[in-house]
Formats: sequence, structure tokens, C-alpha cells
Amino acid sequence: MDTSRPKRILIGKVGLDGHDRGAKFIVQALRNAGYEVIYTGIRRTPEQIVRAAVDEDVDAIGLSLLSGAHNELFPRVAELLQEEDAENIVLFAGGTIPDKDIPHIESLGFRKVFTPGVPLAEILSAIEGELAGRSDGGGAIV
Repeated sequence: MDTSRPKRILIGKVGLDGHDRGAKFIVQALRNAGYEVIYTGIRRTPEQIVRAAVDEDVDAIGLSLLSGAHNELFPRVAELLQEEDAENIVLFAGGTIPDKDIPHIESLGFRKVFTPGVPLAEILSAIEGELAGRSDGGGAIV
């Protein structure tokens, strides 16, 4: 495997949520930080997200959700990753997720959950920290 390639991150919008301004902002910030980013667009199913992640050989998946369906859609993504033997893909999430739901989402394997107002530098630092120890590619400089 090429150890010099940049980390690959898939950003996806699951469910019927059609608002993607925040996701597009994160996509650009990650690209500016040196990551290779695949953006799937809006209204994707968990199956589409996981299939794209496996096909694209990504290091991480970031899910953005504003619709409130995180307790239904995020578990499905985690389940599908297990079925694909792809639990090594780092999961993170962002959006309007109530604080009371964050422990459940983290219990599914999501490493970080970013809510509105989290500074961009904190998001980039957290993602870099989660991906820095992976041995299958180079890291971005954040």
C-alpha cells in the first residue's frame, strides 16, 4: 500500500436532510488541511455511504445531519461497516445533535461528535488526532 498518500475522508449527508452548507464548509476545510475528500452529496442512504466508503478505501467517514434522524441512521451506518469488515474506518459526526444523544452515538463507534459552534480548529485537530496513528497513509498537517 502507498504510505505517502493523503488520508481520505468521505463526508456524507444521510437521510432526507437537504441542508449541506456546513458539510460543504467542512469538505473545503479538510481539503485545505491536506486531506483527500469525497463528498457524496445530500439525501444518501446508509447503504450508499458505506458502499462509497469501502469502494473509495477511505480512512474516515464524517456524517452531517440536521434532521434529527441520527438515532436511526447513524446506527445503520455503523452496522453496515461491521458487515463489510470495515470497522477500521474512523467515524465522526456533526450537526444538530442533542447533548443527551452523544453518548449513544459514541457507543456506536463514532469517535467525535461535533455540534454547532465548535471551532473549526478544534474539529481539524480532533480529526488529525484520530487519524494520526493509522499506519496506512500519510497524515495531514493541521
